[in-house]
Amino acid sequence: MSPACIGSGVCAGSAPGHFAIGADGRSHPPATPVDPDDAILGAAASCPMEAITVTDADTGTHVDPFI
Repeated sequence: MSPACIGSGVCAGSAPGHFAIGADGRSHPPATPVDPDDAILGAAASCPMEAITVTDADTGTHVDPFI
């Protein structure tokens, strides 16, 4: 979870298998790394606060969802 998250729910709505709104009202990603599929990249691109970053777990390279 990013401190920039405002809990808009866009990510949980577009990728419910990957994000959920917690008791604190903010979005939380899964605890384990996952492959960045279209739903995750779309959620990152749709985040109004740009609070979601997608990183390749093997290389640490940032995956740009805006391409």
